[in-house]
Amino acid sequence: MDLGAAGLHEQPFPTHGKPLAIITYQSQRVALDALQETHEHATGISLLQGPTLSGKSIVIRSFVDSIEQDCAVALVDGKGLNTTNLLLAVLRQFGYEIDLSSANELLGLLRVFALQQATSGEPPLLIIENAHELNPSALRALCELAELRVRQGSALKMVLVSNRSLSAVMEAPAMQPIAKRILHDFHLQPMACEEVRNYIHEKLIAAGSECPAFVFPRETCDALWRASGGWPGILDRIALLALANADCLPVAADVVEYPVLPAGTWDPESEIAAESAAPVPTGPPQLIVTNNGSVIQELTMEKTRILVGRSEHNDIAVGSRFISRHHALLVRHGSTTFLMDLNSTNGTFVNAKRVSNHVLLHDDVITVGHHRIKFSDPFATTRGTLEGEDFADTAIMKTLDDMRSLLARENTELLPAATEDLPTLKT
Repeated sequence: MDLGAAGLHEQPFPTHGKPLAIITYQSQRVALDALQETHEHATGISLLQGPTLSGKSIVIRSFVDSIEQDCAVALVDGKGLNTTNLLLAVLRQFGYEIDLSSANELLGLLRVFALQQATSGEPPLLIIENAHELNPSALRALCELAELRVRQGSALKMVLVSNRSLSAVMEAPAMQPIAKRILHDFHLQPMACEEVRNYIHEKLIAAGSECPAFVFPRETCDALWRASGGWPGILDRIALLALANADCLPVAADVVEYPVLPAGTWDPESEIAAESAAPVPTGPPQLIVTNNGSVIQELTMEKTRILVGRSEHNDIAVGSRFISRHHALLVRHGSTTFLMDLNSTNGTFVNAKRVSNHVLLHDDVITVGHHRIKFSDPFATTRGTLEGEDFADTAIMKTLDDMRSLLARENTELLPAATEDLPTLKT
C-alpha cells in the first residue's frame, strides 16, 4: 500500500537509521533507570542483555543522550575485537588520535586518562555492545581496567551489552574484577499487548496519521503482538510488511506474517526470570457467543470442558439446523485451551479456517454454523505443545463418557442416529 493512501507522510516503521519517534515501554524504562544508577554509583558496572531486535540500541542511545556533557563516554562495538583494537577504539571515542602502538602502551594511556577524569570527579563511562564477542585477551584488559581505583571509588564505569546471557562469562574466575562490581544484571523483556498497541499507534501519529486506530485496528495490533512476541525490532519489521502487503484500509490481521521468534536471554530457572517474567493468568478464559453481530451469550470457562452443539444439554446450546447436536468441544489443559471438532456435519472454523484439533490463542474467533464464539484469554499468546500422553485421544475418551451421560438424560426420541455426529472411538 502507498503511504499516502494510508494518510502517512513518512515510513512509520523504518528499520534503518534514526526512528521518527522513540517510544519506550516498561522494561526499557526500567533498564534506563538501572543504567542511570550504574552511572551514578561509585563502582558501577552493569550488564544489559536482550535478544537481537529487542531494543537494546534504543536503550543505550537514550541513556547516552541523558548523560551530562562533562562525562566522557565511549560507545564501542566489541564484535571480534582483540586487546589492541579494543583499546584503540575506546581511546578514539575519548578523543585521542593515535597511531598504532603496542597494547601495553595503549592500556597505560587509557589508565592515565581514566584516573585523571575520576580524580576530577567525573569517571569516564565505557559501553561495549556485543560484549560476548570480545576476544578473551580483550576481556582480560577490561578486567585490568575494572581494578583501577581512586579514593572515591572506581576510575571507570562500564556497561556490557549482549544479545545473549553473559552469566557463563561472568562466572569464570578470571572475570572476578568485573563480576564483583556488577550492580545490575538486567535482561530486557518484551512488550505487553497494550504496550504494542500504543507503540504502533504512536509511530503512526509521528508519521502523519490522524486516525491510527483505523490504519491498524485493535485485532490487527493484537496479531502483530503475537507475531512479534512483543520485541520492538521484530514488530517494526512485520508492521512494515503488513502495511506494504495490505490492499486497503484498515490493515487486516490476516496479512500479518509470523516469523521465528528469538528466546529471551534470561535463564528460565533463575531468580531473574521468576521476578521479571510475564504475570501468571488471574482468571479463566471468557467466551462470547454472537449471531449476526448480536451477543447472545457470555460465559466464563470455569469448567475444564465446554461442549458446544444444538442439544439443550450442551454448555453452549445453539438452536440452529446448521450446527450438529454435539458439534465441538473446548478443553482446558493447564493454561492451554484446546478446541476439537466432534465430527460435525458442517465443520468448525477458527479465524475462517476449518480445523479438527486446534490450540486457541487470545481473540481467536470460532465459527459454528452462522454463530461465532470469541475466545478471550490475554495470557494465551503462543501455541505451545501439549505435554504428556496424546492429549486429543485422552480428551475424546473423557468426552465420550460425558456424552453417554448427556444422551442418557435426553429424551429417547431425541437421540441422534448412530451415524450422526458422534465422535468415533477406534478399538
